[in-house]
Amino acid sequence: MGKSYEAILRNVIVSLIMSGTIIFMLLDAATRGKNGFSYDNFDKKSRFIVVYIMALVLSCALALVPNQFWPYMSFFVILALFSNNEIGMISGTFFVTLTVMLEENGNYAELFMYVIAGAVAIAVFRDLNENTKIAFPTFISLTMQAVLLVAFNVLFLNRTFGIKVLFLPILNLMLNLLILLIFLNMFGVYVIRKSNDMYMEINDSEFSLLQELKEKNPEEYYRAIHTAYLSERIALGLGFNSRAVKTCSYYHRIGIIDGKMDYDDVSHYYTENRFPLEAIEYLHEYMVPSKASVKSRETLTVQLSETVIATIMMLIKKDPNVDIDYDHLIDGIIDKMIETGELNSYDVTFRELNEMRKILKKEKLYYGFLLR
Repeated sequence: MGKSYEAILRNVIVSLIMSGTIIFMLLDAATRGKNGFSYDNFDKKSRFIVVYIMALVLSCALALVPNQFWPYMSFFVILALFSNNEIGMISGTFFVTLTVMLEENGNYAELFMYVIAGAVAIAVFRDLNENTKIAFPTFISLTMQAVLLVAFNVLFLNRTFGIKVLFLPILNLMLNLLILLIFLNMFGVYVIRKSNDMYMEINDSEFSLLQELKEKNPEEYYRAIHTAYLSERIALGLGFNSRAVKTCSYYHRIGIIDGKMDYDDVSHYYTENRFPLEAIEYLHEYMVPSKASVKSRETLTVQLSETVIATIMMLIKKDPNVDIDYDHLIDGIIDKMIETGELNSYDVTFRELNEMRKILKKEKLYYGFLLR
């Protein structure tokens, strides 16, 4: 691009610093496990690398394109959704900086315009889920980009506002809109809805594995069904991962089908049936508890629910006409866990534990159903 040796050296040093920063942020996020990344990006880091390399190539090519046509707003969103908001923000800023440095007459005004637009886009598109309506976030992002593009022309380039000034900004907005619509649709299908569809299939009581368990041992089947119901009620009430909790409740004793209860002997059921990775992690945590690590609230939810259901079913089996004081039973189970220090290994607060106690006590009508 006809740069001087001094400019080339500057660009190389800046690129190394920015790339090193992003690598550091990726490693830091990885040390925090799944909480360090958005969605399932912890298990799919390669797609960020692919997008990063593509954006790197495009950032060099965009230096040859008029600066008002750069589709960086959508780049910021893509980079953030494939990593996390912080990494997406820094990566996007790096690519804008690189393009500005490679331009013949790049200046801070372009950097200001696209970084602000990217920050707003990342903010409005964070925490996407299956029920998110993308029309409003898209409108806000495009409006902000339009305002900044017009401001760039009027304030920084001192151009008179008119139809010629709007030509490239309109093309920019159309390009960003096209990229966002295509990407968000693919992201929804292959990332957000993919795990939802899996959960809908395996959390169906008519799923083949559960039906096989029912044929092998009806008592264990109904124990799993009742445990899953209680676990889901608690998880929904406290905002836990209810789908993964329900899966763990259904399948942590699925080894009864083969007469093998060790995790290593039954894990093939989970991989063969494409269980979501988070559900497999809860199953592993529940079946192979580690004294060295803190256990999740979701695992405690399943354990409490199973203990309550198993105790009630045992009492009914001994005496079908038994009169059970459910409040006393639930208090006894939880208080014993507190006294023995068993709860010390769980990541749960007293408030959450008390809410679990209340929810379990509210299900007296359901417990009465077990007597029938």
